[in-house]
Amino acid sequence: MSIEDDVRAPAHVLVVGASASGLTTVETLRRKGYEGRITVLGDEPHPPYDRPPLSKQVLSGAWEPERAALRTQDLLSALDAEFVLGDPAVALDPATRSVRTRSGRELPADAVVIATGVRARRLPGSQDLAGVHVLRTLDDALALRTELLAGARLVVVGEGVLGSEIAATARTLGLDVTLAGPLSAPMALQVGPLVSGALAELHTERGVRLRLGNAVVGLTDRDGRVTGVRLAGDEVLPADAVVVAIGATPATEWLADSGLELDNGVVCDSRCRAGEGIYAVGDVARWHHESLGRLVRLENRTNATEQAMAVAGQILGDDRPYAPVPYFWTDQYDAKLQVHGFLPPEAEVDVVEGDLTARRFVARYRVDGRVTGVLGWNMPKQARLRRQEIVDGLDTPAPTH
Repeated sequence: MSIEDDVRAPAHVLVVGASASGLTTVETLRRKGYEGRITVLGDEPHPPYDRPPLSKQVLSGAWEPERAALRTQDLLSALDAEFVLGDPAVALDPATRSVRTRSGRELPADAVVIATGVRARRLPGSQDLAGVHVLRTLDDALALRTELLAGARLVVVGEGVLGSEIAATARTLGLDVTLAGPLSAPMALQVGPLVSGALAELHTERGVRLRLGNAVVGLTDRDGRVTGVRLAGDEVLPADAVVVAIGATPATEWLADSGLELDNGVVCDSRCRAGEGIYAVGDVARWHHESLGRLVRLENRTNATEQAMAVAGQILGDDRPYAPVPYFWTDQYDAKLQVHGFLPPEAEVDVVEGDLTARRFVARYRVDGRVTGVLGWNMPKQARLRRQEIVDGLDTPAPTH
């Protein structure tokens, strides 16, 4: 008996978002034997592509844009799915599980998977200024690369993962680069003071000017083009081009009238269900993580894949909670960082392997004696081997105070 004969399997699955998570949902359904109809709706005209290379290989020119594609056209065709691209979703009716698109299409389905990701935040008043960029899409990366090839003085606003990667890539290309943001060091919020301090030293050695610990309050311009970044205290950082990398917001505006719970993403149960026959995956999903006992939303490539695989299983009748140990990575210059688990700001951090000064080490993060995360700097295997400590920590009841 095929999966299609199982009464639990919907006849038609609609995936809203032609992203890594959306594509993985489709591939997993087919791999598990689903033979029903699948439609994939995407707001961009491009077939599914990978986002992590945008700030590195694509921006640097090491890759042609086509190399970021997740699958060849032949492999996409083999999925026997209808891809409707360049036509964003504008509304969802949960009662009929029907999605309306900007062009007026009505797409009813038996199961809907929301995979619309996030949108880059922008500085107020920056949308119409020439020379101001964000980096979320392939077109964003190509537009920014054109600017960088002109040899612009670049100011990156935002010291998180993306801002730090863009600064590293631009500096490697030989540009004059300044990294600005309110926190004290690159990726301070993501990795804590020990590792972010080492990143600050690395960027400084490579020639990036760090203007951190000071809020960006606006931009300066002349004749419709950006000329600088204004900091609190009225200092202006001169710029020919500016990249705004101050985070992202879940792309849920099209769901405003749907009745689904929207709060920093599409709120889901532990099975990633947002409603009857409606699921969410990837950056847009905020679901109940049973091991943590709270809602979690993750913006990383690994979760996009793992959560999509879990949701495909749910659609086909699995009934198990999605409770992953998160994983993300970042490459900056010759530094390759791998992060497993959670690195909360209150964690105690100690180096358990390698040498911090040699920039080859594993750091362990603990809260109340439990290991919540590990970070490897140019020690990927050693960091991965310590992942079990995080699993053990999640399985241990938190101490009562």
